Order: sequence, then C-alpha cells, then structure tokens
Amino acid sequence: MRKSIGIIILLILTMSAFVMAPENSRAGEGPIELTYANFTPPSTFICIQMERWKKEVEKRTGGKVLIKTFPGGTLLGAKNMMDGVIAGQADIGNLCMAYQPGRFVLTNALGLPFDFPNAEVASLVLWDLFNKYQGTVDKSFDKVKVLTLFSNAPANLMTTFPCQKIEDLKGKAVRASGMAGRVVNAWGGNFVGMPASGVPEALQKGVIKGNYSSLDTMLDLRNAEYCKFVTMTQRVVYPFAVVMNKAKWNSLPADVKKVMDDMALEQCRWTGQYMDSHVKKAMKWSVEDQGVKVFQLTPEQHAAWDELLKPIFADWKKDVEGKGLPVEEVLAFIKTSIKKHTKK
Repeated sequence: MRKSIGIIILLILTMSAFVMAPENSRAGEGPIELTYANFTPPSTFICIQMERWKKEVEKRTGGKVLIKTFPGGTLLGAKNMMDGVIAGQADIGNLCMAYQPGRFVLTNALGLPFDFPNAEVASLVLWDLFNKYQGTVDKSFDKVKVLTLFSNAPANLMTTFPCQKIEDLKGKAVRASGMAGRVVNAWGGNFVGMPASGVPEALQKGVIKGNYSSLDTMLDLRNAEYCKFVTMTQRVVYPFAVVMNKAKWNSLPADVKKVMDDMALEQCRWTGQYMDSHVKKAMKWSVEDQGVKVFQLTPEQHAAWDELLKPIFADWKKDVEGKGLPVEEVLAFIKTSIKKHTKK
C-alpha cells in the first residue's frame, strides 16, 4: 500500500514539474540555435554590432534563442555571403552591398558621394531607402529576411602630406576602394586599390601617400602613425545588411520574430551611433597622441570639389537606366532623407 502511494506521489511530482517547466525545455526541446556569419575580424565595428545584436536577442527571448557567431570569414566570405545565407550555409549573414554593385543597385545608390554628416544619418537614410522601395522596384532582398541595415562612417582623406587645396592631391597615390576610388580620381589623385590591412605597410614604404576611407582606421589600423594630415570631405559610405535565410525565418515562433523585428531599426541606429563614437575616439587619439593636423574645407572649396563629382552621378544614372529604377526620384529621396535625419 505504502509503495503504491509512493508511486502516485512520484507521478504527481513529475507531472507538476512538466507543467511548470519552460515551454522550450519540454519533451527534451532545447533553445533555438542559429548561426551568424560575418566576414570582418572580431575587432571591427561590423562584428561588434553583430555581438551586440546576438546578446540582445538572447536576452530579450529569455534564452529561447542561442546564436553562434562566426567572424573573419570562418563560415562565409564577403562575396558569397548572400548566396550562402540563401542556401542555408549560415542562418544569418552580414554583407557589404558594395561588393556586388549589380545585384544591389538601389541600396548601393547610398554609396554615391552624397554629403553625409555621420554614420548614424547614413544608416537611417539607408533604412528609409530600403523601406521605401523594397518589394516594388527593388527585389534584391526577396529571397531573404532583412534583420537590419547600417552604414559605416563617411570617407575622409588621410595623407602623409598636407592637403589643404585640391591641387595638393594631384597625381598622389591614394588607397581607396569601390566608389571612393572614383572620387579620388575625380579629384585628381591616383587611385590605388588594396585591402585595408595592407595600408600601413604601403604608407610606411611610400607606395601610397594616403588612404581615403572612414576615420576609424586612423586608430584601428594605426594609419595615424603615418598619415599626419586629415582633410575632411565627408563623402562616400558603404551600405551593409544583415539577412536571414527565409526558411529559417519562417520556422521561428511568432514571439521570436517580434523580438527581431522590434530590434531592426534600433540596431540600425545603434550601429551608426557606435561608429560615430568610435570615429571621435580615433580622432582624439590621432590629434592628441599622434600630432595629426585636421583641415576643414571652406564652403567655396566644398562646392568646387563637389563640382568635380557630378560626372560620377551622371555615370551612375547611365548604368542603371533600363533597370526599372526611378533614378531621379531615388536621388531626390536620398537627399531629402539626409536633410530630415540631419535636422533631428
């Protein structure tokens, strides 16, 4: 009799434990595990935003989701990121759209030499642009779920020589990439393409006389040890997207989807703000510890330098004609969005 009562009590306790257990631990279920691929080293702002997003998703889902991150191209590289996510090689991936200009025609319009004050504004303009046209004239993201978008900081001239006027740049070898290279050439410089990691050695050996990129590189890549002059131009940014495999997204519970959707714009803004803060830190170190001198262009100089960039916009219009993109409308929309977010 006592044995029977003991068995009944044990069954009651077991059932109670099952009822009170968290939903994702019942029937041997564990947390939802996701993989997140990135192509840059862990120290870069691109990976820092990835780790922030991972931690916030895990926290806001109460541990229901666990994300394993793969920085430095250990799971997918920069150029095969989009196709790799579509194929399910990674559940989530971070991609730079500038690596595939023909594939991301609309969002790469952000990379034209507009006058962006900072990374936060550029990131929010990218968000506006995507949400305005995605699914209508732009179908480049139809096969994935876009989790967030962001931009790096605008490019500025970091040089080993003082560049106070445009004539100072003529014939000088300056490293740049993509659209930034076209800007360097338009200003009379000699664009040299190379990975960012090779810049310090090239500067040291005199192979190049400067770098045209975002100013975080003054600290992160120690460019300030060689480039003692910075000319502020605030032109050219690169758009980034974080995307998820469509089937994996569709398989997620509604509450997890809501957490990620609610974070999309927040992450966009956070990444821009982080980038801007890091640029300020890099320039403070460059000026105070490395003796870097910063030149600001006058309004007249800005106008003259911008005049030389007009053919770049004209060439872009020719390139995208016939692709169903309302080019003039898109350019006007970007300019309006820049003004809106700059005022805020």
